[in-house]
Amino acid sequence: MGIIKRIRNEIAIVKERDPAIHNSMEVLLYPSFKVMLHYRLAHKFYNRKMYFLARLISQRGARKTGIEIHPGATIGEGLFIDHGNGVIIGETTIIGNNVTLYQGVTLGGTGKEQGKRHPTICDNVMISAGAKVLGSFTVGENSKIGAGSVVLEEVPPNCTVVGVPGRIVKRDNIAIPRDTMDQVHLPDPVKEDINRLQSANVRLLEKLEALETEMAELKEKVKE
Repeated sequence: MGIIKRIRNEIAIVKERDPAIHNSMEVLLYPSFKVMLHYRLAHKFYNRKMYFLARLISQRGARKTGIEIHPGATIGEGLFIDHGNGVIIGETTIIGNNVTLYQGVTLGGTGKEQGKRHPTICDNVMISAGAKVLGSFTVGENSKIGAGSVVLEEVPPNCTVVGVPGRIVKRDNIAIPRDTMDQVHLPDPVKEDINRLQSANVRLLEKLEALETEMAELKEKVKE
């Protein structure tokens, strides 16, 4: 893809997914736009085994934007990083097309393992603010990762994951995250468990009161 077409594509991505954009000129100021231009260039040098130059360019992009993308990462078309400060993408990460990341997201490893040690993020995935996806596994297409979640194992396609550690709380959610961009209205399994316990407690109290009433009536009959 030519440089002009690449720039136009990156501008279109930001405009599509950020409602705060009023015109194309604003996009030139966006960290997501700047860091992706740095990454694309650095990745070319990395593939040519010019590692120092690749890292030099990527670190320059990190200083300018607060987003650190290793030049060895493989990133498809349509990546959008909203705000972006604190985002880290590791060397062996693979990101598909039309993925959205929010600020503070980490796509990292779990230690000093060799080979493929970072996650694979499939098409149309949304990873919300502060989420950590750690390890060499796949997050399936059209899935959502809730804010602050820590994901340590495989996520099937069309799922919603929340919590620490991350748990699948919704499956076969086929809505495409980049169309909804909703990182707030996700299921809360802890709250749901508490609500169920509260309801069960109310039912037990009602039964206990009924038993106490029956016991009192029996005592009155015995006295008679």
